[in-house]
Amino acid sequence: MTESKHKPEEIKDFKLTLTESAVQKVKEMQARDGKEDAGLRVDVVTGGCAGMSYEMRFQKNPYDNDHILKQEGLQIFVNPQSAVFLNGISIDYKDTLKESGFQYHNPNAESSCGCGISFS
Repeated sequence: MTESKHKPEEIKDFKLTLTESAVQKVKEMQARDGKEDAGLRVDVVTGGCAGMSYEMRFQKNPYDNDHILKQEGLQIFVNPQSAVFLNGISIDYKDTLKESGFQYHNPNAESSCGCGISFS
C-alpha cells in the first residue's frame, strides 16, 4: 500500500489497507462489471444499526480533494470526511462456509454491530 497522494488538512498520513483476498475480490468484481479502469471509492455514510456504515463502489475518477491510494494496481478513493473515520482501517474479504463478504477492521470504531458493516 502506498500513502495518500493528496493530503487534505484533516489527516496528514492517511492509511487504508486491503488484504490480498480483498484486492483479488475487488479486481474480480471490476472484471465482472466491466469496470477495470475504475477506482474503488470507500466511504462512510450515515445509517445502519450502529449509526454509520461502510460503502464501497466503483468510480471512474477521484474528486479533487480525495485521498488517492494505490495498492497492487488498484486505485482507492476516500474523501476527507470519510477519511477521519477510516484512517488505519484494514479491509478483508472472507468466503467460507460460515460467512462471505468484506470485513472491516477499524481502529477508530468504538463499537460495531453483528453485521460488521455498521459502526459507531
